[in-house]
Amino acid sequence: VQLQAFGGGLAQPGGSLRLSCAVSGLTLVSSSIGWFRQAPGKGREGVSCISRGDGTTWYAGSVKGRFTISRDNAKNTLYLQMNSLKPEDTAIYYCAAEGICSASWPIYDEEYDIWGQGTLVTVSS
Repeated sequence: VQLQAFGGGLAQPGGSLRLSCAVSGLTLVSSSIGWFRQAPGKGREGVSCISRGDGTTWYAGSVKGRFTISRDNAKNTLYLQMNSLKPEDTAIYYCAAEGICSASWPIYDEEYDIWGQGTLVTVSS
């Protein structure tokens, strides 16, 4: 199983970026997938997830209303649309699979078994 995240880059405050996570060796709809991020000098935190099957989603309070997680089952690809970006969104973003995703509970990295490499998002003017 491999996950490959891409789409990071430099954005201005208020701008947008879309991250992608290409998944191989695993059917996307059969696994809960999460996005995490790690800012400089900080621990890794859960950003959003989408559950296997019905696609229930969860968002961290800091990104709710600005970020949207989605998946394309035909392409086996996960997306994270990030709008209204803030400097505090600057981090390395990771996608991870085979975890737990519920609409009511935050996600934690120790719950996810398979990780892709990160993609760097920098929000700066």
